[in-house]
Amino acid sequence: MTSLPSTAATDSQPVAAVAGVTVRYGPTTALDDVSLGFPSGVTGLLGPNGAGKSTLLSLLSTARRPRSGTVTLLGESASGRARVQRLRQRIGVLPQSFGFYPRFTALEFTEYAAWLRKVPAAQRRERAYEALRLVQMEKHADRRMGALSGGMLRRVGIAQAMVNEPSLVLLDEPTVGLDPAQRVGFRSLIKELGDRCAVVMSTHLAEDVAHVCDRVAVLLEGTARFTGTVAELCALPEGGTASEGADPDEATGTEVDGGAVEAGYLHLAGMETVAT
Repeated sequence: MTSLPSTAATDSQPVAAVAGVTVRYGPTTALDDVSLGFPSGVTGLLGPNGAGKSTLLSLLSTARRPRSGTVTLLGESASGRARVQRLRQRIGVLPQSFGFYPRFTALEFTEYAAWLRKVPAAQRRERAYEALRLVQMEKHADRRMGALSGGMLRRVGIAQAMVNEPSLVLLDEPTVGLDPAQRVGFRSLIKELGDRCAVVMSTHLAEDVAHVCDRVAVLLEGTARFTGTVAELCALPEGGTASEGADPDEATGTEVDGGAVEAGYLHLAGMETVAT
């Protein structure tokens, strides 16, 4: 794909941010006064089901407005109809479950996504092919969506999220339902996306965070309990260490793995790991 606009960011000027946001569904508070910033690279939203991860992604995608607080995307306030429509053209989204016409080919589906995001007509076919090449699905461009495996569907889902060459990509539980081999390949793909743009990925899998993310935010019961590097999360339990052969955290050089991430998460949740 063509080179993307720079998404370089600092802690004072992240690619995306929420400040004091609260979201309620009737009597249930999904997010309670949450403030988080998301710089370039891959940031993981780690937490159990019902922690508020998907709700936070819906705010960052502009699909939902907070009851209170502010959302800032790509240096602009996510408010005002014209501004929001413009911002949506620079955002890519992969929901946990996405709809599609089963008789569409992978190429047609990706072109359709390009049309929805107002990619110029003369560029849609080329952009769709480039997005499919990015996820190694170009050889299956003419296969119908209804005939694709689960792993292939998730790759096409990434392609449609990248077809508009976004500056911010939001992934909701992207590895759920994949077998171990597919999950490994998908993690490599997400890391590559992090070199192109800012990625925010929700997950409840510690292994995803360990192998993919530069930074992590832990959500528990609608509140942000931690934000920092993956290595910093692993260091929370007293005496916590990473296992030999784990992936290095690029910011600190510290090796991390799923077990160390899980220990840090359980420490925040007020739980202890169980020795086996």
